[in-house]
Amino acid sequence: MDRHWEEETGSKWAAGTWGHQPPSALFHQLPSNATLRFRGDKALAWGAVLGEWAPQGIPQAWGSEGSKEEVAADMETIALQQLPLCMAEKRRHRLQAQKQAGQHTRWQQWQAGQQRLRRKVGSILLHTQLWRSSLTCIEANSPCMGYDPNPRGLVSYFTYVMDLLSGTGFMELTYLFYGYYQNSVVDVVGFSYNISLAYLLAVLCYFLLCLAWIVHRSVHLLKRGLVSEDGALSTYSIKVFAGWDFGLTQPPAAIWKHNSIRYELKLDLEEEASRRAMAQRSPAQRAWLYTLRSLINLLVVALLGVAFYCIYLATEYSQSTLSQQSVAQSKSKAFWELLVSYLPSIVITGANLVVPMAFGVLVRLEQYPFSQEIKLTLVRSVFLRLASLVVLLVSLWMQITCHGQTEAFDCRTCGYNHRHFPCWETRVGQEMYKLLVFDLLTMLLVTLLVEFPRKILVSHGPALLARLWGQQEFLVPANVLDLVYGQTVCWVGASFCPLLPLLNTLKYILLFYLKKLTLFSNCRPGDRTFRASSSNFFFLLVLLLGLAISWVPALYSIFALPPSQACGPFRAEPSMWNAALLAIDGLPELARGFFYFVGSLGFIVPLLLLLCIFLFYLMALADSYSRLVKELKMQLQLEGRDKVFLVNQITELS
Repeated sequence: MDRHWEEETGSKWAAGTWGHQPPSALFHQLPSNATLRFRGDKALAWGAVLGEWAPQGIPQAWGSEGSKEEVAADMETIALQQLPLCMAEKRRHRLQAQKQAGQHTRWQQWQAGQQRLRRKVGSILLHTQLWRSSLTCIEANSPCMGYDPNPRGLVSYFTYVMDLLSGTGFMELTYLFYGYYQNSVVDVVGFSYNISLAYLLAVLCYFLLCLAWIVHRSVHLLKRGLVSEDGALSTYSIKVFAGWDFGLTQPPAAIWKHNSIRYELKLDLEEEASRRAMAQRSPAQRAWLYTLRSLINLLVVALLGVAFYCIYLATEYSQSTLSQQSVAQSKSKAFWELLVSYLPSIVITGANLVVPMAFGVLVRLEQYPFSQEIKLTLVRSVFLRLASLVVLLVSLWMQITCHGQTEAFDCRTCGYNHRHFPCWETRVGQEMYKLLVFDLLTMLLVTLLVEFPRKILVSHGPALLARLWGQQEFLVPANVLDLVYGQTVCWVGASFCPLLPLLNTLKYILLFYLKKLTLFSNCRPGDRTFRASSSNFFFLLVLLLGLAISWVPALYSIFALPPSQACGPFRAEPSMWNAALLAIDGLPELARGFFYFVGSLGFIVPLLLLLCIFLFYLMALADSYSRLVKELKMQLQLEGRDKVFLVNQITELS
């Protein structure tokens, strides 16, 4: 053995400091000493034993300068079996720790516990730091995690403009879209805010609030419509003697009111003449008319089919092109990519502008009364607008879910097409965002480039052009349908673009003042006024239908379709509804049992039975009221005949 080692440590052997174990210098020569920093708690124990001879990098649990209290406190946290000591030395350390623990005050014991807690947390963080790079690599290599909308390199101002219009790039990193929200819990003072649960409940509450408001307004307007459109109350005498508004003071308003009353009387006479002409037609004429209407309906169906097929092709081409595109290197390429991304919106808006014009031409050939022409054109236009959104959503669904085949190659891993749609909720929200933006741009361009120039040409142009073209009429049904269509787009995208209702509100505020300007500046009152009393309930019914259509993709994505694994507040959940189930599981037992009972068949089936019974009761009540109203009408007619009889008798006697 080395003589220097003997001289240096001879006093320690003589004093019995090391007991029955070799000195610490011998441990430095062991090969296992090089791996102490990877042993966690064992490294702390070895450092405690070696004292001042502990190797560099090993945290000193206690050393030669440490106090006896620290030694005893650390010995409580370290298993003696892990220490390289003999049994006598371990017994001595245990007795010393017990003796020191009995002499500590509560404050010293609390401080010792805090120190042990900090050491454990540090050890855990050390292990996680060692595995952090490996976990990041594993996550990056997962096929479902390939979503990174962050721009690379220097981004030009033109690129920001393109991203603002298309909803891509930096727009995806804002609260506008679904993918930016995190699946985390924010701890406020005394309150825990679950982002995923709040997102789900906000969407459901928004839809329920809209449903309650529309139903309330529909019931109110239905009552008014039934009264105002009653044949017994809409007689010619009421329109002649009680139809004038004596509050009108301006001459133009009086002229418009006069034309409106005259048109209503003319419309009633035309409808009566049309019914008489229909009754006087021969069977051959009726057969020819029905054949003509059938052919026109077939042509209408063909136009709708062509429009829907064009929407499907545009959506498929646009999504496939956007999924395979690279970063734009020039302005021309960026503009082409923007045009391709807006292709479904362009086709849908073009179909909504052109096809209703064809409906207006074809409906005149069917020889309906004017009121029925308006209703039939509205029904066809509504079907076109709502069905175009349905075709767009179905096209997106087919590409996201691989045509419904979950075992396909692209959908087998994640449950959806993760290659082309790594964050499919954001992609759907972008389509609704582009529809809203393009609809706004279309209205602005039509107002500025069509309506204002037409007003100037008609007012200051040649007289022949003014007579042929004429000043534009403000069509109430078309403008109301535009509002209903825009609101339906907002509802469809609200689940995937949470701030879309706010943008839609700003859009309607802008359009209100724009329509007001063009109404008073560019348009004239229509020759044929529209009966608002009969249309208000119809438009609210269409709005309710649009809300029902928007519920379908929202509920399907919440309960059936797996959420994206790379983005959004539900990225780690099998379904969006699972966030609500986890929140219910965290409630107290009484509340949890209540929610489980509400969602069970034992509650739903009796509730449906009670609702059915209540519905039958209301139907019976309405039927009894209708019979009573008919009897009162008969009595009114008899009273009128009695008055006529009495007047005739008075004239004969006089």
